[in-house]
Amino acid sequence: MSNIATKCVHLRIAQSSRCAGARYLSSNAPRRQQTEQPFPLPRSSKRRPFATIALASILALGAYTLGSIYPPTPLSVLFPRPAPPPPNSDSPESRTYTENLETQLQNLPFLQEHRSKEDANEWYEARPYQNFPEERRVNNLSAGALRGPGKLALPPLVRSRKDESESIIVVHLGRGLCGHDGIVHGGLLATLLDESLGRMAINNLPEKVGVTAKLALNYKAPTRADQFVIIRTSLIETKGRKAIVKGHVEDLNGTLLVEATATFVQPRYAKLLNSAHLRQAMGEPPKSDEPLHLADGENVSKLGVHIDGKKE
Repeated sequence: MSNIATKCVHLRIAQSSRCAGARYLSSNAPRRQQTEQPFPLPRSSKRRPFATIALASILALGAYTLGSIYPPTPLSVLFPRPAPPPPNSDSPESRTYTENLETQLQNLPFLQEHRSKEDANEWYEARPYQNFPEERRVNNLSAGALRGPGKLALPPLVRSRKDESESIIVVHLGRGLCGHDGIVHGGLLATLLDESLGRMAINNLPEKVGVTAKLALNYKAPTRADQFVIIRTSLIETKGRKAIVKGHVEDLNGTLLVEATATFVQPRYAKLLNSAHLRQAMGEPPKSDEPLHLADGENVSKLGVHIDGKKE
């Protein structure tokens, strides 16, 4: 029995050795390397990156060109285009600049439309500071320091109801009136509103004299330089020596830029004052036989416009 058991053990050892050897040989046998042939790309796929780059370059160039000609609002505010300094007020260039602006003013569609309204005979036109005496003009802020090419180049054009309940004022704002380059200074707009609202209030006070008691402003949007703006004013109420008025500034497209309310008070000593110079500065209603004049003295009737706004 022992011999049989010994033979069985030797047989199992031999079988195990053969199996191990077979596994070793199979694991170390060289494997066939399968080489995959790449799928050939079509010609259009090879050209696609170049076409994409070319298209992107064309679009970028077009966007840059359009952005240079018509810059987006945020970019034009942050990176305004440089502008030359205002010309000397006595130079021929300055006179040409002013004459061209006056022509643009008189041909504004807004102004022509307002002059041709059905109720045009209920309005009158005036040009404040146009006939202001020189000795007073030189020390006046609006008519003196702020007047000239690149600033307030033209006297304001006022169209007011004859009952002094409402008015519109057209003003050109030059590039020399900016805080941030290209954007009109907020203090300048406050000055224009103070004078425009003051004109409305003073014309409704008993002695035609008044001072600013309160002025509240609400800035709605940046006001760009080198454009005409419209200031609208209206009377809210009068109480004895007090007049309350409101108004706003808008561009020719009707965009609201600044809105304001103000209270003006007539001084107690107003009767002792001579208000003739103040009325002259504000622009009094012209007499029926008195022609209106442009900034350079030209008669408005040459343009075919009567005082009441009707065309010939």
